[in-house]
Amino acid sequence: MPAPFGARLQALRKARGPLCVGIDPHASLLQAWGLPDDPSGLERFALTVVEALAEQVAAFKPQSAFFERHGARGIAVLEQVLAAIRDAGGLSVLDVKRGDVGSTVEAYAQAYLDPASPLCADALTASPYLGFGSLLPFVDTALAHGGGVFVLALTSNPEGASVQRAIGPDGRSVAGGVLASVRELNRDPRAAGSIGVVIGATVGESGEDLRVGGPLLAPGLGAQGASAADLRAVFGPALPDVLPSSSREVLRAGPSRRALREAAGRASAAYAAVLDAGR
Repeated sequence: MPAPFGARLQALRKARGPLCVGIDPHASLLQAWGLPDDPSGLERFALTVVEALAEQVAAFKPQSAFFERHGARGIAVLEQVLAAIRDAGGLSVLDVKRGDVGSTVEAYAQAYLDPASPLCADALTASPYLGFGSLLPFVDTALAHGGGVFVLALTSNPEGASVQRAIGPDGRSVAGGVLASVRELNRDPRAAGSIGVVIGATVGESGEDLRVGGPLLAPGLGAQGASAADLRAVFGPALPDVLPSSSREVLRAGPSRRALREAAGRASAAYAAVLDAGR
């Protein structure tokens, strides 16, 4: 079994810098790259990103929806991309935001976190809004195979605040409850910091203790409006645990592999300067 996801992520952050690059093949990006909006264009786009950046970034975050919209052939491309990331010694965080109960969530766990599946990733994003306990099959399957889970806590979309910042009967926000639950999971020696949360870089100061003993995936940077400077205001003392995620900020530099590497290098350096200052 591989080392725990948390340990592998820390090692790659030290070796390659802190950046996670989202692989989001929007139709507009395919067009900008001069590629057709079909599975062949999808394949060229996604594999070019992996080949260009595999030795330069801590992780990749393929957004499953942009592959799923091409049907079975798109899913086949996603399988190729996950394999390419793995073969290059990188880490994949599959952005699927799954959440369900019972045998269904167990099936999702087998699909995305069991190495026997061609869709297996190193980690996935998961939604806790059917009750945090519903995610335990993800956690158990991930830890059994050295994988990880990123649980949605405070997301970048403005609609999320009405649920995530709502105050429960115990006087704690919904997001605060999620953070506390993840913190408790990471006390398990098996976890080794492998259970993280998703905190949007655009959410501002939340008043929550964001230190959960695992990585903090921070989307919303670049094209979505947040900058490296915003990380300090959002994460405060939790800055050392942040995994900044950027997509279009890097991807729009393609299809040139050199331009992709240069864009990723600039982004990584900017984020590293802020994160290192917080140590």
